[in-house]
Amino acid sequence: MSATKTTGGSFAALRQPVFAVLWTATVLGNTGSFMRDVASSWLMTDLSAAPAAVAMVQAAGTLPIFLLAIPAGVLSDILDRRKFLIAIQLLLTAVSISLMTLSYMGMLSVSALIGLTFLGGVGAALMGPTWQAIVPELVPREDVKGAVALNSLGINIARSIGPAAGGLLLAAFGAAVTYGADVASYILVIAALVWWPRAKNANDELSESFFGGFRAGLRYTRASKPLHVVLLRAAIFFAFASAVWALLPLVARQLLGGDAGFYGILLGSVGAGAIGGALIMPRLRERFDSNGLLLGSAIVTSIVMAALSLAPPQWLAVVVLLFLGAAWITALTTLNGAAQAVLPNWVRGRGLAVYLTVFNGAMTAGSLGWGSVGEAVGVPGTLLIGAAGLFIAGYIMHRVKLPSGEADLVPSNHWPEPLVAAPVANDRGPVLILIDYHVDKHNRTKFLHALNDMSAERRRDGAYGWGVTEDSADPEKITEWFMVESWAEHLRQHKRVSKADADLQSKVLAFHTGQEKPVVRHLLSINNPGRAI
Repeated sequence: MSATKTTGGSFAALRQPVFAVLWTATVLGNTGSFMRDVASSWLMTDLSAAPAAVAMVQAAGTLPIFLLAIPAGVLSDILDRRKFLIAIQLLLTAVSISLMTLSYMGMLSVSALIGLTFLGGVGAALMGPTWQAIVPELVPREDVKGAVALNSLGINIARSIGPAAGGLLLAAFGAAVTYGADVASYILVIAALVWWPRAKNANDELSESFFGGFRAGLRYTRASKPLHVVLLRAAIFFAFASAVWALLPLVARQLLGGDAGFYGILLGSVGAGAIGGALIMPRLRERFDSNGLLLGSAIVTSIVMAALSLAPPQWLAVVVLLFLGAAWITALTTLNGAAQAVLPNWVRGRGLAVYLTVFNGAMTAGSLGWGSVGEAVGVPGTLLIGAAGLFIAGYIMHRVKLPSGEADLVPSNHWPEPLVAAPVANDRGPVLILIDYHVDKHNRTKFLHALNDMSAERRRDGAYGWGVTEDSADPEKITEWFMVESWAEHLRQHKRVSKADADLQSKVLAFHTGQEKPVVRHLLSINNPGRAI
């Protein structure tokens, strides 16, 4: 589609009709999902009062995202995204229809509720990376950041409305009606996606297969040290913070003496706090860097958990959860922004999928772990343990600084096309690339240090092996080598090298003393060498 130019601004993306329609439909769809989740969590407290069983609902919803986020990120790059999103919405519709029917007939059991919640999590896992990936298709480039922020705002609008509405519907009309409202929301989303006049994907000779794209995403993740820092900080924070989410239904029912409607109000308070936190975020960023914001989120969340363990009055619990929502959205946007900043466009979906995997893995493991702790020491004791752990971990991890994300990751396109005597089949491989340098002895140590920094770049962009050799007859002749799995993958590597990588390569080339540029050779595997002599 063609998008008209805009002047930017926080709400400029809503001037694009397609984005506005899909954004509105998404808010309604997420509102229905939160209504469904409230009904499921509360029904579980009716079916079983055991903390482990209640926490299992949270785990069943997040476990699929942990398992499927990375494959979903790959699928979002190789399938028609509109058709893929429609199929996902149909799956989620079927899940809610099943919940509605079983609830109406009085046949909903613990196992059925957990199983259907798991299927709902599968749909959420498949949808997350894909929905993020379509944003650049809907708005001009200058409005992408604003569109991402609006998506986050939309989720929190749904979070503030959905739980409260779900709790009220559940208390007034029962679970079947609440699930029915969720079904209606999915129908609206499907209608919006069917209406979306998305252009067909152009044929790309270098398009990736599922398994090739999967391996490329994992290679990048394994070689990106800045991303490792983000993933570590996220895993620690969410593992401790998951205690309050896993046990909140029991907090509402046992500690605060509330009903389903009150539980919805608590969740709505979290959503309202998140909206407030999003609105004051620009001012906070003027005073604190990302590390300070994340530390503040950990401190506020731990204080909220400790306050809830004391069974405060219901009105005070609602107020306290406003601060939880603000702290939660601050942590989410800080960590997600740090991940976005260190990922180039070509692997952004897969990198964010890895981030979602870690996020939901920490939430899943945390929910199961805190449920077991709750069985042993009770809900108040578990909240206090989680609060103390998050407070201490927040200060310890503050020493592990988040990456600044200032590197220019735009493709540089400075690599020349490889020389070939005849066209090479894209699937031929593996390919060995050799780069011959001539380096003076007195610069050898500095050169090798700079070249070692290059190894991560080679691996991030597609290499599965890297090394350095020297000529036995002339130690000043040094050869860098790396291997990629196919000729097509090496051509993709040409398109992936960023401007930041180009600056790094310039530092390496500064040590080369030859009269011409280093010689680059491409060696192709001979898969059918013939009869050995």
